[in-house]
Amino acid sequence: MPSLTIHLPPQDHTRALDPAAPTPQSMLADNDLAVGKVVEAISKSKFWPKTCVFVNEDDPQNGFDHVDGHRSLCLVVSLIPSAGKSSARFNNQTSVLHTMELMLGLPPMNQFDAMSPVMRECFDAKADLAAYAALPNKIPLDEMNPKDARKAARPANGR
Repeated sequence: MPSLTIHLPPQDHTRALDPAAPTPQSMLADNDLAVGKVVEAISKSKFWPKTCVFVNEDDPQNGFDHVDGHRSLCLVVSLIPSAGKSSARFNNQTSVLHTMELMLGLPPMNQFDAMSPVMRECFDAKADLAAYAALPNKIPLDEMNPKDARKAARPANGR
């Protein structure tokens, strides 16, 4: 297995209300299921003891939350994760990169990732050898947008 693999789930939920596409919720459920199945397969393989999976959201979607409009989700899955914990520490995309570089024994590519915080709080000292079991989807994966979905989503004033 390569030292680094990048997996891009196939569904592009940004197609939004395209009548020829599944609903955004269906696409997200499909991608979530794909990630779960990938993690399950890795956790049952001989590669699991030396694997760490980072799941990064591409952007925070739907605007600001109660803290900051720049927050995005990053899940860390490995034998030594800080299970069930979340981190309030500031990390950014280059923090993920810097953490990966350290894990792979690679030097930083530039000053930005060299100075970024390392995500140490995401890991415990004790390994959990349990395999992961993907959860089934709750939203139908074939749920399609209605033919008039874009029209129905427009405000009454037409803007």
